Amino acid sequence: MRLVLDTDVLVAALRSATGASRRILLAGIDQRCTLLVSPVLMFEYEAVLKRPAHLHSAGASAADVDVVLDMLAAAAERVELHYLWRPQLTDVGDEMVLETAVNGRADALVTFNTRHFVPSATRFGLAVVRPGDIVGRI
Repeated sequence: MRLVLDTDVLVAALRSATGASRRILLAGIDQRCTLLVSPVLMFEYEAVLKRPAHLHSAGASAADVDVVLDMLAAAAERVELHYLWRPQLTDVGDEMVLETAVNGRADALVTFNTRHFVPSATRFGLAVVRPGDIVGRI
């Protein structure tokens, strides 16, 4: 299964060791599913995960985030964004997530923010699912 994780899923994975988001991230790192990333999406992950509020809530350091992102980068399939589909979404910050999913021929885009993605993602035949709904299929 080919998946793109919205940044909110990575934040949840960092904050909760027992949630569906962490299980999906670990499944990708263990290559039980294929996580798709683009360079711009990896920069987004890093910028958001290293925000002081997220680090504090997770009890993590910036170095801990680097370790997780290094493992993700090593295991994930890199997607080059040959086609930019902008504008598709009301939140410009979400465009890179959708573009990675479309260019990487993802089976699903995993997010807590389904209402922002569904109208545009369906135009591309892309499923938009919450972490709890996909974790059982991995």
